Amino acid sequence: MASKKYDLVITGGRVIDPALGFGRDADVFIKNGAVSRIGAAGKSAGLLRSFDDDQIVDAAGKLVVPGLIDMHVHLREPGREDEETVISGCRAAAAGGFTSICCMPNTSPVMDNQETVKFVQDRAQNADARVYVVGAATKLIEGKELSEIGDLVKVGAVAITDDGHYIQNPELMRRALEYARMFDIPVMQHAEDQYLCNGVIMNESYQSARLGMVGAPSVAEEIAVLRDIALCRVANSRLHILHVTTKGAVDAIRQAKREGVNVTCEATPHHLVLTDDEIGKEFNTSLRVNPPLRSVRDREAVIEGLVDGTIDCIVSDHAPHSMEEKDCEFDQAPPGMIGLETTLGLVKTFIIDKGYLSWADVIRKMTINPARILNLPGGTLQEGSTADITIIDPDKKWTVKARDFRSLSKNSPFIGWKLSGRAYKTLLGGKVVFER
Repeated sequence: MASKKYDLVITGGRVIDPALGFGRDADVFIKNGAVSRIGAAGKSAGLLRSFDDDQIVDAAGKLVVPGLIDMHVHLREPGREDEETVISGCRAAAAGGFTSICCMPNTSPVMDNQETVKFVQDRAQNADARVYVVGAATKLIEGKELSEIGDLVKVGAVAITDDGHYIQNPELMRRALEYARMFDIPVMQHAEDQYLCNGVIMNESYQSARLGMVGAPSVAEEIAVLRDIALCRVANSRLHILHVTTKGAVDAIRQAKREGVNVTCEATPHHLVLTDDEIGKEFNTSLRVNPPLRSVRDREAVIEGLVDGTIDCIVSDHAPHSMEEKDCEFDQAPPGMIGLETTLGLVKTFIIDKGYLSWADVIRKMTINPARILNLPGGTLQEGSTADITIIDPDKKWTVKARDFRSLSKNSPFIGWKLSGRAYKTLLGGKVVFER
């Protein structure tokens, strides 16, 4: 006879919830789409006998964690549905273990008004992940005039950004920070001085000189970060630096945090794993990203920032492109790679397995930290919270294959890589939306 007290139980797994300081073997009980309670492992045996088989999720040997949150994703819809749609992006997110994603506004048309925000929200109804919209900070992402920020927030925008473009005008950036403060949302900044990065193809380094490609100097990111920290201090607002890649930027953010400036930041797996040394090997156009892959010194500094807490979040910066767009010379390819389905495996293989961070550290940077920065629900398994849950097979060995991607695009430089750790099941509101 089916249990009437609970709808579902996840049993036999190790439950990790950094928000609660919780990490031990336990059973998670779900009722009406919410976490009803977390029971001690082994003490639920009698109760489990009252459940039907389809009410029990066996998580033996697995990790049970709050649903992962990716606060930096490009869904391409509206405008480039050949590259990705809201539905396909959410399907890829669920396969990667993400229950919530935040989509960037550089679509066509740009998400700088209520109508486009509502369009994406409507498309996300009944999708395999929750979609939160980040509105454009300036109209058409041109950096000339602020968007109607209040209107964007009114319909649900959780932050503003011109991602892909640096807000070069300091007066405009200051006003964006001041308006954002009124609504308690962060300004998410793509920190890269455009005057120093005009026409660049890769990182400015020995490799760019050897390959004859125009390089983006690391100081372009450092200058942008330092300026915005100063403006954030003056505006007494919230600043979030997108995809940090350089030692100078990490150092600047670390010092600003010590001084009490309300600045947060994120890093991507590809900037934690790859360097510009890879580009000259095969000129794989999936390696062209913005900001570019940096030097070994920069990568090590970003990892150090991840370890000491300077870097708050790990994000995918999932940026789909069609095969036709990427099938060209390296300098002609649009920047970006997909990442929703490889992020977890890359972080496990190259960050956890190498001893930089524990599972609890990584889960914190992929759940409660982004939830707090963007004032999102979720990020915890606290009793009464929505049952968005990721079950991870921590030592699952797997090979990245293009045919396995749920994303419509396949532009990943990690195809063929052997990774460890993968999402096993993903639950959204207590319902399984993905299972391996």
